[in-house]
Amino acid sequence: MNGLMNWLEKHIIPVASKIGSQKHLVALRDAFIGTMPATMAGSVAVLLNVFFRDFPTTWGWTGFVEFMAPVVAVNGYVWTGTLAVMAVIFSTTLGYNLARAYNVDALSGAVVSLAAFIMGLTQTAATALTVEGQLPKKAIDMITTAGGTVEDGNIIGAGAWGYFNFGKHMGGTGLFTAIIFGFIATIIFSKLMLRKITIKMPDSVPPAVAKAFAAIIPASVALYVCAIINYLFTTYMGMPIIDWITETIQAPLLELSQGFGAVLIIVFLVHLLWFFGIHGTNVMAPVLQTIYGSAMTTNINAQQTGAKIPYKWVAGSFEAFVWPGGAGVTLMLLVAILVLSKRADSRVVGKLAIGPGIFNINEPAMFGMPIVLNPLYMIPFILAPMATATVAYFATMSGLVNPVVASIPWVTPAGISGFLATAGDWRAIVLTLVNLVVAFIIWAPFVLAANKIPLEDN
Repeated sequence: MNGLMNWLEKHIIPVASKIGSQKHLVALRDAFIGTMPATMAGSVAVLLNVFFRDFPTTWGWTGFVEFMAPVVAVNGYVWTGTLAVMAVIFSTTLGYNLARAYNVDALSGAVVSLAAFIMGLTQTAATALTVEGQLPKKAIDMITTAGGTVEDGNIIGAGAWGYFNFGKHMGGTGLFTAIIFGFIATIIFSKLMLRKITIKMPDSVPPAVAKAFAAIIPASVALYVCAIINYLFTTYMGMPIIDWITETIQAPLLELSQGFGAVLIIVFLVHLLWFFGIHGTNVMAPVLQTIYGSAMTTNINAQQTGAKIPYKWVAGSFEAFVWPGGAGVTLMLLVAILVLSKRADSRVVGKLAIGPGIFNINEPAMFGMPIVLNPLYMIPFILAPMATATVAYFATMSGLVNPVVASIPWVTPAGISGFLATAGDWRAIVLTLVNLVVAFIIWAPFVLAANKIPLEDN
């Protein structure tokens, strides 16, 4: 065990520490955190509509649904301004945090990133309308003269400019494009700002005006680079780059994320890092939020619009089912200590940490027990969440529990979190209880083993 820990400390932990402090990845992580006000508000709106519209409709409570129609409509507005345009919101927070990482004007960075994303959105839409019978020639001539098309004498086609596709580009499906162009535009902007390729204003000019003028040249260069990329790609590839990114990069990664192996690797790495005192969830946030977070946003939007839920395993699945009570399912360690431990020191920490643990705050257990760098607890700390991930994964994939379709605050207690995250699936509570029992069974033997270790050796 000591040999393994020494090897990990020498070869793995330094790499993880560098990744965790790498400014671009930190900016990406903080950008996702910055979207939380909108994410939570939109999730609450979707969740309320589940109980005010979806469930009552299924139960045949048409009168209740009609009565709650105004509330459902208000929730729809909240969703439209939050999760429906999540990629737009994220592009702003990414530019802000990335520019701040370079110590340049963060607000200008946010504007540049937002503009770089918006310029790549498709701006036209085509519609088709089939009419009964055959249109007369005069009507067909009028339609074609106005710019429309007519096929088979009764299918009218028309295009319109000034249309942004909410469902296809501005929600979760646009996140990868927002990331790519946000990085391109903001890094170019930041590099030029740092090299002082700016318009210098006299000292008498107010600071806000001076900042705005200083950003003109770097912002213009960054945005023109992005515009040229969009133009060349659309011209020579025959499709918008946002569609290409979605189809060739985002879709395959999301498909890969649904595999059992991918889920286990994420869980293992998060807890391995936590064991060495590194915030594993934060280090793995670029993967958890970029891939699984994108899938979650897509699920939430599908729930709101009544579409089929596309992904069964998303970011919220980890918090709802894999580590209830905190990383390592340490809530069950605390329960096992209070039930089985004969050690006075462990019982004192257990009594103090059980309250926060119910709300998924497990730092008192991690550093008070401690679990960090404790060889005895390394195995259950990693094994317990991998076991709960296995149970939850196959329960979700087999349809025994509905997929997560709502974002719930991470401090929501175990059981309640899964119930709300799955839009009121009572089976999520059962799954959570099963996983808590599984975790208790894994932790218990190690708590009993700790009873045999003298206090001075712990």
